[in-house]
Amino acid sequence: MKNKRHSPVRSASSLIRQRKGVEFQFAWIFGLIVGMTILVLAIYAVTRIIQTEEIAIDAGTAKEIGVLLNPLETSFESAQTTSLILPKETRIFNGCNNESYFGRQTISVSQKSFNKWTDTDIEVGFSNKYIFSENFTEGKKFLIFSKPFEFPFKITDVVYLTSSEKKYCFSGMEDKIKEELDNLGQDNIFTDECPENSVRVCFSGNCDIEVNYQNKFVEKDSEIMQFSDDSLMYAAIFSSPKIYECQVERLMMRATQISILYSEKADLVASRGCNSDLKNELGFLINKLNQTKNSEGLNDALIFDVKDIQEKNDDANCKLW
Repeated sequence: MKNKRHSPVRSASSLIRQRKGVEFQFAWIFGLIVGMTILVLAIYAVTRIIQTEEIAIDAGTAKEIGVLLNPLETSFESAQTTSLILPKETRIFNGCNNESYFGRQTISVSQKSFNKWTDTDIEVGFSNKYIFSENFTEGKKFLIFSKPFEFPFKITDVVYLTSSEKKYCFSGMEDKIKEELDNLGQDNIFTDECPENSVRVCFSGNCDIEVNYQNKFVEKDSEIMQFSDDSLMYAAIFSSPKIYECQVERLMMRATQISILYSEKADLVASRGCNSDLKNELGFLINKLNQTKNSEGLNDALIFDVKDIQEKNDDANCKLW
C-alpha cells in the first residue's frame, strides 16, 4: 500500500486556521484584560470622586456648624438654644488646642455612607468659639445651647453640643437651674421623670455625673472638674474632661487678653481725670489668669478676686465695663 501524502495546499490551510485560532484566543484574552483594567480604573476613579465629594461635604458641614453657632453668640444674660438636623448619621468631632493667644476650636465631621463612616482629617478651625461636648457626638439631630461666661466681665458665650439620642436626666438641683433647663425646652433634657438609658445627673447622691454645687466641682468619668459659675457647670456636665480642661484654659487665655485691654482703658480713663481704681486689681488678675492652666486654678481665691473686681467696677464712678 502506498503512503498517503498530504497536499501542501491543505497543510498550509490548516496552519493558517490554527494560527488564526491562536490569534483569536490571544485577542480575546487581551481584550478581556484591557476591559478588566478599564473597569478597575473606572471603579477606582468613581470611588475617588465619591471620596472627594464626601470629604468636601464633611468639610462643608463642619463649616456650616460653625456658622450656625453665630446667632447663639449674641446673648447677654439668658441661655439660648437651637437644633441642627443633618440628612445622614453624622459624627461631629470636637477638637481643642491652646496654642497662640486664644487657642483654637476645631470641628471635623464624619458621615455614614454605604453603611461606613467617611474618613477625613480635614478640620475647620475657629479662634473665637468655645464648644463643650464629648470627644465626638453622633446622630442626625443635634441640640445646641449657649450661655454667657463672665469673669468678671463678659468673656464670651460658651456653647454646649449634644445629640438628641443621648438623654440627660437632672435631679436634686436648685430651683433656678431647674427653671432654666425647663425653659430651654430641649427634648433630651429631663428634670422630672428619667427615661430609660438616660445619663443621670445628680446634685446629691450617686449618679453617672455628680455635681457638688456648694464646692463647685463636677465628677464625671472618675475625673474632677472645677467650675466657677453655672456656665462652666453645664460645660463640665456635657463635655469630656479632656475637652473641658482645654477649653477652660482657652477661656482663661481670652480673659487675660481682655483684662489687658481693660487695664489700658483704666489708664486712658485716669488720664482724663476719672480714676476707676481698678488698675492694680486688674494687674493682679492678669498674673493669676496667666497661671491658670486648668480647672484646678478656678479656686476660691481666684473666684473671690473676680467678684471683688466686679463689685468695685459696679461702685466706681468711671466704670470700665
